[in-house]
Amino acid sequence: MMNFVLMRYGRWPVILFLASCAWCAPARADVIELLSGAKIEGQVTKIDREAREVTVTYTMAGRPFTRVYPYSRIHAVTMNDKKYVLNEMPADAGGVTGKSSAGAASKSPAGAPSSPSRGAASPNRRSAAEVQSLIDQQGATPPDWFDATPLNYPPSLDLTWPEPASGSWNAQRNMGQYIWDVLNPNPGKWKEGTKLLHHLLEVNKDKPETVQRIMNTMGRFYHNLLEDHARAAFWWQQAGVHKPHSRFPASVPLLAECYYRLGNKPLAVELLRQLEKTSGQFALIKVWADIGEPQRAIDLAEGYARSAPPLAAMCYMYAGDACRTNGMYDKAIQYYEKALKSPATGQHAKRIEREHLRAAASLEAIRLFEMADVTKVPDGVYEASSLGYAGPIHVAVTVRGERITEVKITRHEEKQFYSALNETTAKIVQKQGVKGVDATSSATLTSEAIINATAKALAAAARTR
Repeated sequence: MMNFVLMRYGRWPVILFLASCAWCAPARADVIELLSGAKIEGQVTKIDREAREVTVTYTMAGRPFTRVYPYSRIHAVTMNDKKYVLNEMPADAGGVTGKSSAGAASKSPAGAPSSPSRGAASPNRRSAAEVQSLIDQQGATPPDWFDATPLNYPPSLDLTWPEPASGSWNAQRNMGQYIWDVLNPNPGKWKEGTKLLHHLLEVNKDKPETVQRIMNTMGRFYHNLLEDHARAAFWWQQAGVHKPHSRFPASVPLLAECYYRLGNKPLAVELLRQLEKTSGQFALIKVWADIGEPQRAIDLAEGYARSAPPLAAMCYMYAGDACRTNGMYDKAIQYYEKALKSPATGQHAKRIEREHLRAAASLEAIRLFEMADVTKVPDGVYEASSLGYAGPIHVAVTVRGERITEVKITRHEEKQFYSALNETTAKIVQKQGVKGVDATSSATLTSEAIINATAKALAAAARTR
C-alpha cells in the first residue's frame, strides 16, 4: 500500500517508529488545535515533555500520517474528552478558510492558491501563522489527482537512488538521470514522477540522507513542475533546506518565493536575508526582484559583478531582468547594454556569448514594448520566435477584439523548461501584454524567450494596422 511517510529532520528514528504504529491506532480521535487555527484529528502517540513536542498519527484516504508539533505551536490537546490548553489563542488565529482537520482537510488543485501576480489582492494578504497553517494543511493532504495517478516506473530503475550514480549514463536505471531525461521534459509524466517520489520515501525510510534528498526533490517537483507552492514549501521544510548548513542551499530562494506567493512577503524577506549571509547565488537576485525589491536585486548584482569580473555579463543580465520585471525599462536597457559590452574571454567565454545573445534579444523586446500594444493589433494570429536555452522558441499569439486570447508555443527545443511554457503564456494573457511579466524562476531563459517572442509578434502586427 502507498504511504506518505512524514519525518522530522533531526528526529528520524522516533518518527519512523511511530509511523509504523499508525496502523494499530485506536479509532477514538484525539484533537490537536494549533495556534494557527488548524485542527489535527487522530491519535496522540507520544508526548515528549523533555523535547516539548507532541506526536500525532492519523489516517487520510486510507494512508497513515505522522506529525510532530512543538508545544509552542499548539493551543490545546484534547484526549479522552479532556482538553489541555498549552497556549492561549492569538487574536488573528483561524484566518484560513475551510475545514482544517486532518480527517477532512480542504483540498485544492495543484498550484493553488495562486500567486500574487495572478490576481491576488496583496503580497501580504496572509499572516505568517496563516501561511504556515496553509502549508501544514496542504502538505498533509494528498493532491486531488493523487489516487487516480498510477505508480509507473521502469522495473530496471534503482529505487535506492545511490549518489553519485555508478557506471555510464543510464536513465532507465539511475533515478537522478531518469528525472532529468524522462520526467522533467514530459509534462504528462510530472504527476507520475511526483507519486514515484512519495513511493521512494517509503522504500528508503531507513536511510535519512536519501530521504532528505527525496524530500528536497519533491519540493522541486511541486514548485517547478506543478506550481503547487504550499506543498513545495511543506516538503522543503521537511527537508530542512531553510536551516543553517543545509545540504540544499539552491532550494532556499525558491522556498522564499513560495512564502511570497502564498501571501506573506516578510517571511520571504527574512529567509533571503539569512541566505545572503552564507551564499552568493545568482538566484537571490531574481527572487528579490520578483517580490518587488528591485533595488536590493540591483545592489546584489553590482556587488557580484565587482567580486567576479569574468561573470560581470551575467550579473548585469540579472540586474537588467530585475529592472524589466519591475517596469524600470530605461534602467534595464542600461544594464543589458553593459552586459553586451562585457568581454567574452577566458573559461566562461561560451557562457558570456550566450548572455550577449540574451541581452540583444531583451534590448530588442523592450524597444518593441510600446509598439506591442494589443489595442493597436487587428484580429488574427501572429507568430515570432526568440532564443531560449537550447534554441529558438516559436510562439503564436491570437488577438480577438483588442484582447490577447491565447499565447501558444508552436515549436521549441527546450528540455528542462519546467512550468515555464504554461506559466509564462498564462501571465501574458492575464496581463494582456508583456510589460511586467516575470520569468519563471526555474526556467528563466525559456520564459524570457516567450516574452520576447510575444513582444516581437505583437509589435509586428501593430505596424500593419
